[in-house]
Amino acid sequence: MVRSFLILLAGLLAAPMAYACEIALALTVDVSGSINEQEYHLQMDGLAAALQNPTVEDALVAGNVALMLVQWSGGNRQTVSVPWQRMHRRVDVANFAAAVIAAPRAWDQFSTGIGGALQFTAAQFGSVADCTRKVIDVSGDGYSNEGLAPKDVATALAAQGFQINGLAIEGDEFELTEYFRHNVISGTGAFVFTAKSYADYPRAIWRKLLAELVIPMSWNAGPVAPIPLHEILADQYIRKLGASLPRTGT
Repeated sequence: MVRSFLILLAGLLAAPMAYACEIALALTVDVSGSINEQEYHLQMDGLAAALQNPTVEDALVAGNVALMLVQWSGGNRQTVSVPWQRMHRRVDVANFAAAVIAAPRAWDQFSTGIGGALQFTAAQFGSVADCTRKVIDVSGDGYSNEGLAPKDVATALAAQGFQINGLAIEGDEFELTEYFRHNVISGTGAFVFTAKSYADYPRAIWRKLLAELVIPMSWNAGPVAPIPLHEILADQYIRKLGASLPRTGT
């Protein structure tokens, strides 16, 4: 009997540790024709730096967050650039960030299809079904001008439990943040942040990750967050920490 117990104990100790995943976060990046090579690298380098910020890194590991990177353009042009990885340890975050920087650009032309990007990304969540929250991040610099209407897709996904957040990179498009607010984001607690330009993208994606991963969501009482609240809370949290974003090296 003692021998049987020792065999059972040895088996339990040898078994891999189970981690509870709080968030499956899909990071989707616009690589359509409106984005030049420098702007592409500002996105990738800025995202990698934000992920490795100590506060964000701590939240990723504490929540055993699952991360995936998707590049998208128009039509059926969407691809998984970095497949799902679980952030169990700091080295996992560093490895994912390195993969983001190393990811080759999938396209450098074509139109902007946000609806297709949402549909494709949502279809990749089967392997992270154990995660409590399903979040899709959409960053882009223009209106959707091809394929499925993003509002229709986002509304349908919200009904399936997805939260879709946006990062509007302002530039040539008129009131892009408001377009994202009314046509892209959806689901309980959904919000949109603004990058004033591509040079502002590293700061904006960092603040957005803080809002998604660190700031408590219990205050939310409606389907979409009040316009300034996530940004206000993110800025207050940054001031409290005295935190600063690492340089991207660009």
